Amino acid sequence: MYQKILVPMALDHDISPHTLQVARALAADDCEIVALHVYEMPQGSVSAYLDKDVVDEGFRAALNLLRDKVSGLEGVRPEIIKGHTARTIIDFANEHSFDCIVIGSHKPGLSDYFLGSTASRVVRHAGCAVHVHRRT
Repeated sequence: MYQKILVPMALDHDISPHTLQVARALAADDCEIVALHVYEMPQGSVSAYLDKDVVDEGFRAALNLLRDKVSGLEGVRPEIIKGHTARTIIDFANEHSFDCIVIGSHKPGLSDYFLGSTASRVVRHAGCAVHVHRRT
């Protein structure tokens, strides 16, 4: 049983209820569960064409959606941070001493074998146990 579990959540996928359920099954009685969403900022030249207010509104909308997804779930704390998804999940888990990450994964496609999905990068580089839930 784990004492501190990180559950990365992509807000546009419908796998988060399942990964939160897996986290609860793996949790000790006094476990801290954090639902983390990494908000990726617009990259490169795209950011030059976006108004700061638009980007800020997107961040606020993501925060509200994250809060909605975990509302009513006792013992689950929402967190949202800006960054590159896989690297930020790994850094956040290490900096806050999580002993387990529960992450969802899709069935890999051809591009995942060349580039790697977020889940595979987290599995390869996390400093703690990683449980991958693959939706069938």
